[in-house]
Amino acid sequence: MAPVSKASEQSATAPQRPGDGRPARSAPQRALEKLGLLRDIDLALHLPLRYEDETRLTRIADAREGDAVQVEGVVSDSRVDFRPRRQLVVRVDDGSDELVLRFLHFYPSQQKALAVGTRVRVRGELRGGFLGREMVHPAVKAVSADTPLAEALTPVYPSSAQLPQAYLRKAVASALLRAPLAELLPPGIVPPGLPTLKDALTFLHHPAPRVPMATLEDRSHPAWQRLKFEELLAQQLSQAQAQRERAALRAPALQALPGGRHERLLAALPFQLTAAQQRVAEEIARDLARPQPMHRLLQGDVGSGKTVVAALAAAVAIDAGWQCALMAPTEILAEQHFRKLVQWLEPLGITVAWLTGSRRGKGRAQMLARVASGEAGLVVGTHAVIQDDVAFAKLGLAIVDEQHRFGVAQRLQLKRKLDSAGVEPHLLMMSATPIPRTLAMSYYADLDVSTIDELPPGRTPVVTKVFADGKRDSVIARIQAEVAQGRQIYWVCPLIEESETLDLQNATATHAQLSETLPGTLVGLLHGRMPAAEKAAVMSLFTGGPEDATGRSRASSSSAGGGAPQGGAPGGPRMAVLVSTTVIEVGVDVPNASLMVIEHAERFGLSQLHQLRGRVGRGAVASVCVLLYSPPLSDTGKARLKAMAETNDGFEIARRDLEIRGPGEFMGARQSGAALLRFADLTEDAALLDQARQLAPRLLASHPQAASAQIERWLGSRAEYLKA
Repeated sequence: MAPVSKASEQSATAPQRPGDGRPARSAPQRALEKLGLLRDIDLALHLPLRYEDETRLTRIADAREGDAVQVEGVVSDSRVDFRPRRQLVVRVDDGSDELVLRFLHFYPSQQKALAVGTRVRVRGELRGGFLGREMVHPAVKAVSADTPLAEALTPVYPSSAQLPQAYLRKAVASALLRAPLAELLPPGIVPPGLPTLKDALTFLHHPAPRVPMATLEDRSHPAWQRLKFEELLAQQLSQAQAQRERAALRAPALQALPGGRHERLLAALPFQLTAAQQRVAEEIARDLARPQPMHRLLQGDVGSGKTVVAALAAAVAIDAGWQCALMAPTEILAEQHFRKLVQWLEPLGITVAWLTGSRRGKGRAQMLARVASGEAGLVVGTHAVIQDDVAFAKLGLAIVDEQHRFGVAQRLQLKRKLDSAGVEPHLLMMSATPIPRTLAMSYYADLDVSTIDELPPGRTPVVTKVFADGKRDSVIARIQAEVAQGRQIYWVCPLIEESETLDLQNATATHAQLSETLPGTLVGLLHGRMPAAEKAAVMSLFTGGPEDATGRSRASSSSAGGGAPQGGAPGGPRMAVLVSTTVIEVGVDVPNASLMVIEHAERFGLSQLHQLRGRVGRGAVASVCVLLYSPPLSDTGKARLKAMAETNDGFEIARRDLEIRGPGEFMGARQSGAALLRFADLTEDAALLDQARQLAPRLLASHPQAASAQIERWLGSRAEYLKA
């Protein structure tokens, strides 16, 4: 009976579910569904992690320690020992030598099956043991003298505790016979020399023993290349299809008005835009003027000035009579945007609304009313912007900052929420994590990308130093020197409180230590568990900067901003050192901060380290980032810290991050836990990606039905994730 076929699930002999008359599913069937193996094609594309060779036998006398081998012999002894613990010990003799099989956990049925005189076939890793060479918990099956060997390598599939390999192997083999594996692609599309999809899958599930194992493990075999090409082509087709569908949608044409708020904002800014900022602002303005929805990614390194570009785009939308929404992943980042945008836009007569999850009661109700009436031209907030009770009067532009930190469902919800009467808003996504070329060609192929590739003048490069945590006292001495010069310092820790499982320096302990070591200095503590009002108060004290002897703040007035949701008490003490978790990773702009210390830097991702480093070096003051680590370092930890020490270039950091982590982790929430590329590697398979990228538009134009079938076969419902 086929384990996942509809016929088997609805069999008249299957037990019924209570109350609904449908057949009850077995534990393995439920496990298949949990793994997403719902269709025959899903099972056919569920490829082995590795293979076991059951096609040959090795004489016990010829087997070497450390090798995984299969031997066959007769049980010569079988008993339960109780020293040093209860265990089943079995001896097998094949005529050339003896082998001990040791089972630390066993059932009475296993003991019975391994009775003296039974012929068994045993597979496992050979080890040296106290009683001679042995295998611990090997795979064992009873055989006769004429039981044939397997003709192909035995697949070992990704599975779960509720899904035995034997069941999964039968399910896959059955699905391979039923799955629709006919060739969908017309002649001339598949690169020459590659097998058909059906032949490729049949081979990879049951490869012949003579095939070099290396070509299976590194996925260079032509069968693997066929699967990778098909997968990449489906992804590129999905992106091209999304672009085509978007071109057919309507959006408001938002024209910049001569002498309007856009021009007035440019004239009022206390700085000149860089050439890169001017270029991307013009690209965005051209998109906004079209009657099709903009779908643009604005990327730029930390501190490159993306917020002012977003403000200019908002001014264009508001001048045209439409509203703009800006959504950020954290309240700290949203508040930083709010401060700057209020300072820039309110003098132009634009009302800026503030919406976050922590804002409740009358204040929230007033903000919602301003949004619904259209009085608020710009709405700034966290995910609260897309909650059900938020209604826009006339939304024309949505801006999502640090877009990769939002889940797929949240971004799709944003797009659906803002669609009204067949008119979609323009969408501008911003990211301070530059996207490597191969990712831009694949996951972001349906996006127009604008890049700010230069920093504003006056920024001094941040010097990065890497120390073992034994140098902690020297780092604290450096902090004392910086405080004496009126500078400010961040100290970032990975934990809030002590952990019994991780021996990491925690934020509360570090705060206590620095408060004791730096008498007379205000040391703050910030973490995600604090109430919003308390976080805002701490940040207000820090963004104000330390005061000099005359009581004047050393920090620039723009860093504190005007009209912020929370403010510190005027004339109060100012904070010189801020001990924090990663809540300050993005959005905090304190030009007076000159030193960033990151505790247990080996525990952070490369992109996160680069974002944290970007909190300093935001003014003309020479700045340093200190990465403290606890030895010994893993290879990944060494690679991350080496990259940080060698370059400040966010694009190079992103490239190395992709190499270290791979696209799955790099993309983060965009995939929502479902890998959009299971087989292809964007680094190793760049040539196949180039081919797929060139072929996709041609196939979509000349064979649209085949293109749609290819997308459905490979992506199914996951194609939606690529549109987010």
